[in-house]
Amino acid sequence: MAEGYQRTQRTEYRPAANLVISQKTDDGKKPGLEPSGEPESLASRVQSIKMGDRYQRTKPEIKKRKLLQSDHESATKRLKKGSAKLPEFQNQAGYVPKTRETREAYSQLLKLLGEQLGVADYNTVKDAAEEALDILKDSKLKDNAKIAPIQELLNHSITQEQFRKLLDLSIAITDYAADFAENKMQTDTIDSSIGVSVVFEDDDESDDGNDLHTRVLKNDKDEAADEEEEDEGQDTAVKGQLATLEEDDDEGEDDSWLDAHAVDAYWVQREMGPLDENEEAEEAQKNAEKVLSLLSDEGMDTQNVEKQLVLLFQYKNFEFIKTVCKNRWKVVYCTRLARAEDEIERGEIEKEMESKGHAPILEELQSTKAKEGKQGAEAREFKKTQRTQVGYAPARAMPEEDLKTRTMLDLESISFEQGGHFMSNKKCELPHGSFRQSRKGYEEVHVPAVKPKDTSDIERVKISSLPKWAQRGFEDFESLNIIQSKMYKAAFSSQENLLLCAPTGAGKTNVAMLTILAELGKHMNEEGEFDLDAFKVVYVAPMKALVQEVAASFQGRLKNYGINVRELTGDRQMTKAQIDDTQVIVTTPEKWDIVTRKSGDRTYTQLVRLLIIDEVHLLHDHRGPILEAIVARTIRQIEATQEMIRIIGLSATLPNYKDVAHFLRVSRDNGLFHFDNSWRPVPLQQQYIGITEKKPLKRFQLMNEICYEKVMEQAGKNQVMVFVHSRKDSAKTARALCDMALQNETLERFLKEGSAGAEILRESKDQVSSADLKDLLPYGFGIHHAGMPNRDRKMVEDLFREGHIQVLVCTATLAWGVNLPAHTVIIKGTQIYDPEQGKWTELSALDVMQMMGRAGRPQYDTRGEGIIITSHAELQYYLSLMNQQLPIESQLVSQLPDLLNAEIVLGTVQNTKEAINWLGYTYLYVRMLRAPGLYSVTKADMREDTLLEQHRADLIHTAASVLDKNNLIKYDRKTGVFQVTDLGRVASHYYIHHSSINAYN
Repeated sequence: MAEGYQRTQRTEYRPAANLVISQKTDDGKKPGLEPSGEPESLASRVQSIKMGDRYQRTKPEIKKRKLLQSDHESATKRLKKGSAKLPEFQNQAGYVPKTRETREAYSQLLKLLGEQLGVADYNTVKDAAEEALDILKDSKLKDNAKIAPIQELLNHSITQEQFRKLLDLSIAITDYAADFAENKMQTDTIDSSIGVSVVFEDDDESDDGNDLHTRVLKNDKDEAADEEEEDEGQDTAVKGQLATLEEDDDEGEDDSWLDAHAVDAYWVQREMGPLDENEEAEEAQKNAEKVLSLLSDEGMDTQNVEKQLVLLFQYKNFEFIKTVCKNRWKVVYCTRLARAEDEIERGEIEKEMESKGHAPILEELQSTKAKEGKQGAEAREFKKTQRTQVGYAPARAMPEEDLKTRTMLDLESISFEQGGHFMSNKKCELPHGSFRQSRKGYEEVHVPAVKPKDTSDIERVKISSLPKWAQRGFEDFESLNIIQSKMYKAAFSSQENLLLCAPTGAGKTNVAMLTILAELGKHMNEEGEFDLDAFKVVYVAPMKALVQEVAASFQGRLKNYGINVRELTGDRQMTKAQIDDTQVIVTTPEKWDIVTRKSGDRTYTQLVRLLIIDEVHLLHDHRGPILEAIVARTIRQIEATQEMIRIIGLSATLPNYKDVAHFLRVSRDNGLFHFDNSWRPVPLQQQYIGITEKKPLKRFQLMNEICYEKVMEQAGKNQVMVFVHSRKDSAKTARALCDMALQNETLERFLKEGSAGAEILRESKDQVSSADLKDLLPYGFGIHHAGMPNRDRKMVEDLFREGHIQVLVCTATLAWGVNLPAHTVIIKGTQIYDPEQGKWTELSALDVMQMMGRAGRPQYDTRGEGIIITSHAELQYYLSLMNQQLPIESQLVSQLPDLLNAEIVLGTVQNTKEAINWLGYTYLYVRMLRAPGLYSVTKADMREDTLLEQHRADLIHTAASVLDKNNLIKYDRKTGVFQVTDLGRVASHYYIHHSSINAYN
């Protein structure tokens, strides 16, 4: 009854039911829900984040970053070629031309400024162009007033014609508007820091308590590159927007997944970023320790840890908090493992992990898949199929018939992407007395000279004590130096293989001469005559300039014996008749590798009785696999023919010299000689300067200013040699130093007016043909590079040797080709343009050590001084390199298919069993046994297969499959037999990479 009454009341028609009740508000608008027809703002009423929006936003940013990098590299190539054509600007940060006319004008401006600055780095030139446009388009300045700031920007004067051209180009760029200023301010704040943090700590456990530990964290740029590599698999596996969204849904649960391999000792500090803009490195480290302390607190659950982290980060950095909380114990234990000082501490941590149920983290760390990361759908499916088909049988020493179950490895992922710049050391311990200084825009690390070794009790070997026939090889010497004297018996009186590790300038060439004379003495009859047709000596040097220097030296010293010395390089070829008539061949690794690859050339390679390899530390470089192939081929030849070939290794001081000795088959008791920096003829004081300035142009200008300051510290007291990395930069740097000295009225400190040196330089000025050299010589400055006429170079060398030139700006050619020391050596910048890779790369370790080896004159100086100016991110590498803490690793995996093909074509490897045996002769095998974790070998593999036969079989199987895919060999996977193809022979004999063969066939 009641329900019926209520229903009637709701539906009953009443007269007032159709009336619209309206109420006017103060602004005259109706507050009802019905639309009024007026436009209304949707601000704060529409949710901007929907499903998939985040994925859609982040993906283009990655592509943009890739495009920016490729545009920068291609632009750098074009600038070096002198082309005015530039890459697409649409995705460039900073000013972007909007029309064809402004684009052309901007390209011309970049080209002109690049020529004026003398640099080819695109970022530096672009930064300079924007600074120049700010000046040229400043309406508050008159045209005549703009030339001074432009000259200050370029750091040298320009003509009115050049200025007018710059002004005309700025006028033609009509879309450089005020809105760019806002964009510029935003781009300036994108990169919060340049380089990486370097943390110095006192070692409380050390004896003196003052040793410094330099720890360098990973660069943000490297992290971005790693993210790009991980995303590449997804990009190729996903087609279209729908597929992208589906993949995002599938992988939504793994957004906070963290790779255990990525967590190193300072991952937390690097990922969390600064809590404050003015945060110092020490404060950042303390904050990172607070985070680790919270994560490690077992009495606090994850929810409370998350709350504490939110408070610590002041409600910022939620992504980092989410990641560390979801991967809490992975972060804690991986950090502790990375910070473990020794294997004992690491073992205790691993036992703790197993006892507390964290064994899966340990298994992930020991996985053979190097940094697998999140894979694309296709990549995961491929791996699943591979597991089903091949299986993951545990590695163990097994007979050939059981090795047929092999796994395809990813050679690219297990090779060292950084090549010769790879660092396996976690920290760098500096000598007592080292310190650092922070300056505006850069940081200095000072390393004192090592106290020289007391050699007063070591008797030097006099040349007169040598056999009379051997004295002719040392006519200009009275006695051997200390190192040569200690090695005299091993080098001259025995036939043992030798490895000499000694600092630059220790006289390693004379040790090589002793071994040559020892071999010569074996072929001398009773009448004192030598059988010169019975032997050959091969001296392998890494650089053509060094080949020329060694060949010239040996030719002069061995001509008394009737021995012919010739160069064999890409520039200097030898006929068969010349090879037959030559007893000492000085060559490069690549050239000797080509010669020994060809079975038809065995007639004279089998006469080799002495192989001398200079700069054995080249093993760590990207050219190192060539040395590994040469040595392995030589040792296998000895075993096959039973004819002795003596191997001599000459190297700089190495931390893992015992591994290199094992590779060269050197006896530790009789053939291994290691001399540290205390044996250096002149102790070396070192300075390392890391530039922290963000803007490319300011970095370039700051580098010149630092160089000037360091030169002024030696002005009037010692000669200075400044190494730069291009011919154009040698003149530009010398002019910049001279102009700064002129501006600061300090030129008299280099060369006093009216002195004899000043008069000699004025007279020499008229005899040179180089215009730059003519201008610089009167002020005591000189330049030296391979592009100068030979007469000019010789005159500069003589003037510097005689002490008239005070500052010599030169390229690396002077370090390799001419023995010209100076008290102070400055390496201005460590980046060089590599045309083979098409990008800027770091200087090789060989070049750096050779340049620094020129510091200190044995006749005049009690110590030398070496200064390296580099980016802050590279400090640890050069500190480790120059303080003997950079272990030599093998780079063989990166070139394994091509080297295997060479052995197959030569006939020394015909099946997988022989290939596995061949791999056992390489330095890669030595390092895999010594440091298996670096080469993706787990502890379980080592326990079950102590000789790593299964891992070697997997490597060979993968390399052979690559060659078979590219038609270089025919690979029978059932029998393991290799068959040579014509393409394989061409690739081996002409040194062609397998990918190039595949591209053109």
